[in-house]
Amino acid sequence: MLTCKKSYRDIPFAHRQHHHNGHCALIHGHNWAITLTFACNQTDENGFVLDFGKVKYLKKWIEENLDHACLFNESDPEKDALLQQFGHLFKAYTLPSCSCEGLAEHIYHVFDPMVRTQTNNRAWITEVEIDEDSKNSAAYRPT
Repeated sequence: MLTCKKSYRDIPFAHRQHHHNGHCALIHGHNWAITLTFACNQTDENGFVLDFGKVKYLKKWIEENLDHACLFNESDPEKDALLQQFGHLFKAYTLPSCSCEGLAEHIYHVFDPMVRTQTNNRAWITEVEIDEDSKNSAAYRPT
């Protein structure tokens, strides 16, 4: 198996951890990074695991859904009220968990099928790493 990595850096978006008993319960933002590890058993005709010039669909998804967005946990009890009253002031994205760990898993489940489709199942994602600013990160690897 061969692998390669692609990173998307300095993606500004906000989130909040409504169960947290400290300042993370407040809406706050970071400059995030998403690093994807791709794998294949057979390279393409160029000898690439994945042609980085042909993954613009991933960048587009990030720009449309995460860039300058506010992420909410599906279970956030304030989410619906915030969206109803202030939803016109920000772009919202809801997922099961907007922690680094939850975002890494979510991105995997969104991006892996896209990569498999675009490469006719020749390549796939083996890991998604999320950096929350430069100090904290989490990764998801499917089992």
